[in-house]
Amino acid sequence: MTDPLFFADDLGEPWPVVGDSIALGGDDGRHAAVVRRTRPGEVIMVGDGCGRGVRGSVVAVQKTGLQVEVTEVLAAPEPRRRIVAVQALAKGDRSELAIEMLTEVGVAEIIPWMASRSVVRWSGERAVKSLSRWRSTVREAAKQSRRLQVPRVHDAVSTRELLAVINTTDRALVLHEEATDWLADVDLPEAGSVMIIIGPEGGIAPEELEALTAAGARPVLISDGVLRTSTAGVVAVAGLLRR
Repeated sequence: MTDPLFFADDLGEPWPVVGDSIALGGDDGRHAAVVRRTRPGEVIMVGDGCGRGVRGSVVAVQKTGLQVEVTEVLAAPEPRRRIVAVQALAKGDRSELAIEMLTEVGVAEIIPWMASRSVVRWSGERAVKSLSRWRSTVREAAKQSRRLQVPRVHDAVSTRELLAVINTTDRALVLHEEATDWLADVDLPEAGSVMIIIGPEGGIAPEELEALTAAGARPVLISDGVLRTSTAGVVAVAGLLRR
């Protein structure tokens, strides 16, 4: 079974080397010690959430965390293409299910999008709490999937703000059931960033699709049916990873 992964608030500088002893504290340290009941001698991974980490043996356990002796230094491989997922806000747990799966398949960034047909709206205290929940969700999903890189979750954007972001990527694709081109047939950059735009439950409004296309996003198909907002993104990313 793969060694469990935890994230440390601070692994310090210079970066640990084999033979060093590091402390895993904070929420993850307490969880490892008290909830998971990690014992001396067990091997775990500790990451910084930014692509670096270590593997080591637990040498001491306290209620506040663990002490780990480093046996291997780890680094996540740099992806050929950096995938940015724009996920429309959805009601219930649809959005969180979507970003959980997007994290598992390895997206680098997630942008919450308040599309015109999004039933859910973020503002004020609700925006703060919702954003915190999204960031917690991707962190836990990264741990579950043993990914050293936790996707960056941006502040929520409106459609107007999204239009300004599209030109910061090398390729922008918008998932839409009325597109005429399949994702598998679209030219992609050999390296760089690819943005996938995923609409809400009610779909992307015609005027939004027109604006997104005018800004440089290309409509693409990923299925011969209409997928839920919670599953469309992971299907698209899986298709990109095969290219």
